[in-house]
Amino acid sequence: MTGDEYIERAVTALANREYEQAGDAYSRSGWSTLAEPRDGLSPFEADEHGWVGRALRSLAVGAVAYRVAGKQSRATRRCVEGVAVAKDLRTGLAEPAQQACLLEFAADFHAIGGLSGLEDAYDDAETAYRDGDIEEPQTWGTTPLFEAAAEPIKQLARSTANGEIAIKWEDLHGSDPSQPGAFLAHRARYKRSRFPSLIETVCSEGYLAAPRGTTEYNNEQYRCPDCNSSDVNWTGDSTLCMRCSRPMERSD
Repeated sequence: MTGDEYIERAVTALANREYEQAGDAYSRSGWSTLAEPRDGLSPFEADEHGWVGRALRSLAVGAVAYRVAGKQSRATRRCVEGVAVAKDLRTGLAEPAQQACLLEFAADFHAIGGLSGLEDAYDDAETAYRDGDIEEPQTWGTTPLFEAAAEPIKQLARSTANGEIAIKWEDLHGSDPSQPGAFLAHRARYKRSRFPSLIETVCSEGYLAAPRGTTEYNNEQYRCPDCNSSDVNWTGDSTLCMRCSRPMERSD
């Protein structure tokens, strides 16, 4: 199976509230994608897109799923692994912006796993962004690496916001792209202030939403059997309720 196929399996598990199984599937997606981020691409070679970030994304969301399932030790081990992998990948992704983003990922794993050194980890990422010779920060921010680093916190945020987009581009980034370092360093500052509390909320409520895919409000062809919503989220190969991530039923 491919990394994307494992994600489809993970999404199905999230919809069924089978969070340990979701963690397993996300982990397998991460390992599969890490071995070959794209067809014929090695994770150890330079890649301006940073496709390998999708492997780190899967490992991070998988660790969150373990925590929601009450499997703290498994989440911790996955996050220790994630920190090591993120830092090791800096030998391949040599652009300053990418190296800083990998430190941002490492800090996220500290937050998810409850690892010591959280503040220092985000400080390291912020410093790397500020001190790096970075140009065109908006372009970097739309590459697969940076988008992958934004997805876990966005998924957690919408878990607490009735399925709505709760963290936008403007929230993660600074206000002035003409100052590239500060523009991207805002990602680390924002996550340091929001990520830990979001993790605690999701864990205490015992609910992790499926990732947001293609959505439609008030689709009368579908109805959620749990909350009666007709707002649809097509994600992976699943048709889910945008509000509670349960499988939708066709009403026609």
